[in-house]
Amino acid sequence: MADAVYELVGEGVLRPTAHQVAERAGVGIRTVFRHFSEVDALLGEVAQRVRAELEPMLRQAPPVGSLEQRGRELVRRRAAFYERMAPYKRSGNIQRWRSPYLQGEHAETVRALRETLETAIPEAASAAPDLRAALEMAASFEAWDRLRSDQRLGPARAQAAIERTVLALLREL
Repeated sequence: MADAVYELVGEGVLRPTAHQVAERAGVGIRTVFRHFSEVDALLGEVAQRVRAELEPMLRQAPPVGSLEQRGRELVRRRAAFYERMAPYKRSGNIQRWRSPYLQGEHAETVRALRETLETAIPEAASAAPDLRAALEMAASFEAWDRLRSDQRLGPARAQAAIERTVLALLREL
C-alpha cells in the first residue's frame, strides 16, 4: 500500500484518500485501515522510499570551479532535486502539522539542504548572518515552489530566476 501512496502522490494527488489507496493497491478499504491503523507508519514507509530515491541527488560531490560556477551548479542540482521532490514535499507540507514524523523529516531536509549549500559555497560561512539566510532562502524549496506553482514558471525559467538571485547574492561575498 505504500507503493500505492507513493504512486498517487507522485502523480499529483497530494492527499490520497483511503479509497484511492485501496483502489490503486487492488485491496479492500478495510485492508487499508487494518494495514495502516497509524498514519505515521504509512507516511514513514513512503518517506523512506522518497529518501532512498532522492538522497543520491543531494549527496553528490561538491561542485568545483569559481564561485559563480559553483553557484550555477548548485542551482542546477537543486532545480533537478526540487522538481523530482515537489509532489512529495507538497504532500508532506499539507500533513506536517499533524505528524511528528513529517515534522522530523522536514527538519532533516532543511538541515541537509543547508549542509549542501555550505559545502558548495564555503565562503558563505564567514558572511553576515542575513546574507547567509538570504542565500538559504533563495536556494530553498519554498522559493522553487513559489516560482513553479504560484508564478507558473516552467522549470527552466524558475531555475533562471533562482540562479539570478543566488548569483547576485554571491557577488556580496
